[in-house]
Amino acid sequence: MGKKIIVTVDGLSSCGKSTLARALAKELGYIYIDSGAMYRAITLYFLRNNLNWNDPRQVEEALGNIELHFETNPVTQRSEMHLNGENVEYIIRDIVVAEKVSEVAAVKEIRSFAVAAQQKMGEKKGIVMDGRDIGTTVFPKAEVKIFMTADEAVRVERRFAEMYDKNPNITLEEVKTNIELRDYIDSNREVSPLRKANDAIVLDNTHLSEKEQLQAALKIVQGRMQPA
Repeated sequence: MGKKIIVTVDGLSSCGKSTLARALAKELGYIYIDSGAMYRAITLYFLRNNLNWNDPRQVEEALGNIELHFETNPVTQRSEMHLNGENVEYIIRDIVVAEKVSEVAAVKEIRSFAVAAQQKMGEKKGIVMDGRDIGTTVFPKAEVKIFMTADEAVRVERRFAEMYDKNPNITLEEVKTNIELRDYIDSNREVSPLRKANDAIVLDNTHLSEKEQLQAALKIVQGRMQPA
């Protein structure tokens, strides 16, 4: 058994980062951390409390009242997001949150808050974390960095299928618009924009099944793990 490491999985919206990272963590016996869920939970807090994330005073006040942590669901064994003690795992997947999360995540103070929390979670290593800036900003010295990509049309179809179960009224065009907007904001924001780390390995899963992408990722990880 090799020593525990940090594995980062970055990429554009709806590339299947969470699916891969979760499966990878399970295979390695590591903890899976969904950084996107943290930003979604913060966004939910702002929306629920009618707060303006562009107002520095309101941002400071809000961050002082937000507590985030993950708990493992005893039935599914999945790590789920809790906001101030409430399980919000399913609420944060709503299109209303999805439409605003990139704007909220672009705020410098909010990113600093989330990054500090993420880095604390990784202190003991043995984690797989997915997001937009994990390999570049959160864990620039991570032993394994994977950058996921997929054709936009495939990403739209995947996200539509995921959201349709929760909202049958959603349209393909709404999903496409949301993904394009998120891509633009994520890639062009001033603080920690989405970009591939120089030492990240690209994994294009446009034509891969979940099993095939997991096998490809495992091959990358096993090639980097050192004996204890």
